Amino acid sequence: MKIRIFTFNFVSENTYVLYDETEEAVIIDCGCYDPEEQQMLKSFITKNNLTVKHLLNTHLHFDHVLGNAFAAETFNLKPEGNIREETEMPGLQQQIARFGMRRERLSVPLGRYLEEGDTVTFGNQTLHCLLVPGHSPGSLCFYSKEKKCVFTGDALFQGSIGRTDLWAGNFNMLISAIRSKLLTLPDDTVVYPGHGPSTTIGEEKKHNQYLR
Repeated sequence: MKIRIFTFNFVSENTYVLYDETEEAVIIDCGCYDPEEQQMLKSFITKNNLTVKHLLNTHLHFDHVLGNAFAAETFNLKPEGNIREETEMPGLQQQIARFGMRRERLSVPLGRYLEEGDTVTFGNQTLHCLLVPGHSPGSLCFYSKEKKCVFTGDALFQGSIGRTDLWAGNFNMLISAIRSKLLTLPDDTVVYPGHGPSTTIGEEKKHNQYLR
C-alpha cells in the first residue's frame, strides 16, 4: 500500500504524480509549459505502466494549469478542483495576458467540483480535500493521512506563504486557513508545495515568519 511520489519541476512549478502498487495514479497541478515537458510527463506515465485516474488542481492560476488540456486529452480525464476557481477568477487566457504571455491552446473546464471534506481515491490510496483559500478563492490542499503528507499548491511554502495580490487574494483569510487547516496536521506531515522544496508542518510552525 506504499504511495510513490514523483515531482516534475516545470518552469519552477511543481507537478506531482502519485501512484502505488496497483499502478493507478493521480496528477496534481499539471503545469507542462511546452511540448517537451508534456512528453516528459507522458513518458513517465507510460514507462511506469500507470493509469491516471484523476487530474487534480489545487487552484487554477495559469502556471498550474498550462498542461491541463494536454493531460485531459491524453489520459481521457476532466480536471477536478473547487468551483470558486472558475466563478471568481478570470480564465487562462485573461490571466496569461496580464503577464504578457500568449497561449493558443485553451484550458479545459473543471469536470468535478471538490469541496472541504471530499475525498479522492486511486489504487489503495485516499486523499482528503482541505479548503485553504486566500492565495486564490478556492485553493485546495490534498492530504494523505497514510503517507503523512499534504500537497499545498501555493498556500504554504518552505518559509513562506502564497502571494495574495492576485485575483480574489486575501492575506488574512490565507493566514487563518493555514492555521486552522494545515498547522493542525501532525508536525511530521511532509509539505509538498506548488513551488520550491518540500518541508514539514513542524518546521513551518517553528520557522515560517508569516505564522509566528
